[in-house]
Amino acid sequence: MVESWALVTGASGGLGEAIAHQLGARGMNLVLTARSVERLEAIAASVQADSGVEVRFHPADLSQPGAADALDEWLVENGIELDVLVNNAGFGMHGAFVEQDLDRLRAMIQLDVMALTELTHLHARRMLARGGGRILLVGSMAAYQPVALLSAYAAAKAYVLAFGEALHVELAPTVTVTVLSPGLMDTGFNAASGYSTPNSLKRMEMLPADVARIGLDALFAGKSGVIAGRLNKVMALASRVVSRHFSARSQYDIAMRQGGRDG
Repeated sequence: MVESWALVTGASGGLGEAIAHQLGARGMNLVLTARSVERLEAIAASVQADSGVEVRFHPADLSQPGAADALDEWLVENGIELDVLVNNAGFGMHGAFVEQDLDRLRAMIQLDVMALTELTHLHARRMLARGGGRILLVGSMAAYQPVALLSAYAAAKAYVLAFGEALHVELAPTVTVTVLSPGLMDTGFNAASGYSTPNSLKRMEMLPADVARIGLDALFAGKSGVIAGRLNKVMALASRVVSRHFSARSQYDIAMRQGGRDG
């Protein structure tokens, strides 16, 4: 029996952890990567106990230049060829752009854009040479409009959306590339980014397990992309019929009103 392997980045919690459990339930061996050794070890043991698949982990900080190459070298050294690549790792920064720390901005773009691009490039080439593979890119609803106070993060996710949709055409039919666009989720994103979900949007929050199922169903169905959640689909459609300035302005006004109540 030929073993199938999947790599999940950002697998130490939230959506990455949910994707790992669901890929394990589908019978795929896993490599998990993130910064936290303790979390990776615990999740790897949990997935392996639940699913009976082989789970390895390799800690890496993909926000650092060269980390994607080092991770790839580890995979090669261990003889692991990927059938599925899940580029899930990422973080955001909320607040006035000019007040944000430039080093942290660089790290965010390195993780959300460069590491994702590098891993996709490395493994798409191998998948094409071997005759098949699947790549899941985790985007965001922020990709569908400019978002004031999340300006660089939304721009990074707009890159992921356009990049993935283009690659789905370039690499077809041998390699499937699918962009998963989640909206608000109950994860650690808010704490890491400094973002606070407006009260008016809390009803749109989804569980990571539900978003993972939607994304993996789309990946294995060969779709170019999927938006998780009915209300998010409506919002994405609405973004096509209003001006980008209006969208950015309305997002900004909501955030400022929420900030006023919190303060």
